[in-house]
Amino acid sequence: MSNSGGKAAIVGGGPAGLMAAELLASSGVHVEIFERMPSPARKFLLAGRGGLNLTHSEPLPAFLERYGPAASRFSPAIEAFTPADLRAWSEGLGMPTFTGSSGRVFPESFKASPLLRAWLGRLGALGVELHARYCFQGWDEDGRLLFTGPSGERLSREADATLLAMGGASWPRLGSTGGWAGRLASRGVAIAPLRPANCGFETRWSAHFIERFAGQPVKPAALSFAGQRVRGEPVVTAQGIEGGAVYALAALLREAIAARGEAVLELDLRPELEAAELARRLAKAPARHSMASRLRKAAGLSPVAAGLLRELAGPELPGEPEDLAARIKALPLRLHATRPIERAISTAGGIVLDELDERFMLRRLPGTFAAGEMLDWEAPTGGYLLQACFSTGAAAARGMLAWLAEQPRD
Repeated sequence: MSNSGGKAAIVGGGPAGLMAAELLASSGVHVEIFERMPSPARKFLLAGRGGLNLTHSEPLPAFLERYGPAASRFSPAIEAFTPADLRAWSEGLGMPTFTGSSGRVFPESFKASPLLRAWLGRLGALGVELHARYCFQGWDEDGRLLFTGPSGERLSREADATLLAMGGASWPRLGSTGGWAGRLASRGVAIAPLRPANCGFETRWSAHFIERFAGQPVKPAALSFAGQRVRGEPVVTAQGIEGGAVYALAALLREAIAARGEAVLELDLRPELEAAELARRLAKAPARHSMASRLRKAAGLSPVAAGLLRELAGPELPGEPEDLAARIKALPLRLHATRPIERAISTAGGIVLDELDERFMLRRLPGTFAAGEMLDWEAPTGGYLLQACFSTGAAAARGMLAWLAEQPRD
């Protein structure tokens, strides 16, 4: 990119903000990042605790479909900074990547902290200034950015272009509180309500079931809802159920609960067997076997799966093999609420996408751009969340460079 000059302020030190900072500083823009936490990218570090899933290796057309209603708007940004570009960028930081058996892409170190350290080192070498413990308060009467500093002091800052990248409202202890929503709404920016995404759901387990099985995965299993079927290993919690397969259906389940007060999720506890084959195996079980033995030996159910069957179907299970097989293959689980937004992996809602022009600039606030989870979109886990944050941060940086190039210079 050509040297653009000028000053840019980035509010938020997550992946979207840091990526924008790198591209802007590489083009000669003086960049200041204002982060409300003591250090940047805390949620990024948490995401990498069990292995940093940077992106996914599936073909780009299928990849883009993961963004649902936002796909058409996000496609140009992701096509301009693709999963392959993200992998090359990581390798440029000395962090080669590999593709796991599920198609997910990870750095070879498998952790977020080495990548973040290398990245912050690069930003420092580019002259990016990072101000920690500065909390965004909006704008003053002259349009300057307002912050409260580490000691409660107020700071105003003038910038030629501003990027807002403050995240959603999940895991607020890591910095993303969603407190910006009211400040932008007061400036006339339309904000869709922030809601939990990639979240667990609540049901009413018996005390005995919770004591026996809370924290255990159900494997293998398949989950079905509203015509969608997902294989995975859902995890029983004291409050209900969570896990990757649940997250993949979370948007549909959440909206059904909002509309009707509940959602009935269907569990298949033996997804690799057809119902007829399962019934045949049950029919072959010796008559002397107890129901517990039939479920364990003939049906092949794990203790937690058998516990689920009894919990949801009742202690008096069907005696006929066909009826029992049908219950095992289609077990209804009634969900009545999402887990709190503070416990969600990500959030839906945020700045309505129509509020942004094609450069990711807010139409009502010229010179102010937005990227990342502040925007109204959602996607499943598997690398799609981080990819969109990186890609929209890069797209906003390109928009900021174009904007800066258009502005008169003193």
